[in-house]
Amino acid sequence: MNETERKIEIFKPFGEAFELMTKILFQPFGLKKWLVIGFAAFLTGHFSGVGFNFPTNFGNFRQPHTAQKINLLEQWKPWLPVIIIGFVIFVLALVIVLMWLKSRGSFIFTDCIVRNRGAIAEPWREYRMEGNSYFVFQLLVMLGAMAAVVLLAIVFVLLGFLASGHREPSGVVMAALLVPLFICWIAFGIIIHLIFLFMAPVMYRQRCPAPDAARQVLRLIFANPAPFILFCLFGIVLILAMLVIGCVVTCVTCCIGALPYLGTVILLPVFVTLHSFSLLFLRQFGPEYDMWASFMPPEFSLVLLPLPAPPESPSPPSL
Repeated sequence: MNETERKIEIFKPFGEAFELMTKILFQPFGLKKWLVIGFAAFLTGHFSGVGFNFPTNFGNFRQPHTAQKINLLEQWKPWLPVIIIGFVIFVLALVIVLMWLKSRGSFIFTDCIVRNRGAIAEPWREYRMEGNSYFVFQLLVMLGAMAAVVLLAIVFVLLGFLASGHREPSGVVMAALLVPLFICWIAFGIIIHLIFLFMAPVMYRQRCPAPDAARQVLRLIFANPAPFILFCLFGIVLILAMLVIGCVVTCVTCCIGALPYLGTVILLPVFVTLHSFSLLFLRQFGPEYDMWASFMPPEFSLVLLPLPAPPESPSPPSL
């Protein structure tokens, strides 16, 4: 089937996602199920609502002991390189662990929505290979992006040194190089975000490795640029609306909504709707991208109508 012949919509899957959220979280309402799905969303990276950091030190009216501070700094100065290196290693290890949990949690959260259940242990074990493959792929892409940033920084520093030896202003030359590079970098970032967003559902549906899923998503993006552009634009609107809702919830709950996990549980309808929207948008590209093709909860049958078949191309006239 040719995906370009399908009618890809934006508002219809969003409306279905909202109905799906009401089925999952409110029909019927179960606190245990809500908390379990909230934990799955928390693993996926939806840590909390929008929070604010209020200053706790309003000033110290006593004069600081400058001499004591200088002496203390001199005592710790030989250990500063070790402390800095240890801190960098700790931060990198923390980032890698959180990325691994997010990769594994993506399949758990998807499973909770697709099967309309609150489960952690079973999808954690069932999609272990896919989750680890997804994590390794993201880690390699992150390392490649960091290497590219370092390489570009070195190139621009060298160009700056070369341009400084001439009388012509180097600002125009640097701007002429930076603006196209910035636009290309933004486009590259959007494509990578789309690939990461839809990779996990493709791997969940097809049980395929990460590189295969990435190639499929990339083919879909280049074969259907207009629907994905509309998806990104509508996604920006949804993110802005989510930020507003997060700010309101944080203020109404006296910053409880900004706490990890608690904010995720409070804003769970938002997260379920957004994730369901991405699954239902991807579903329009064919049965191989339909999360509910092999199994559909009976309560979803009125919401998730069968996919319309693409129009068949006219057969050549017989001689």
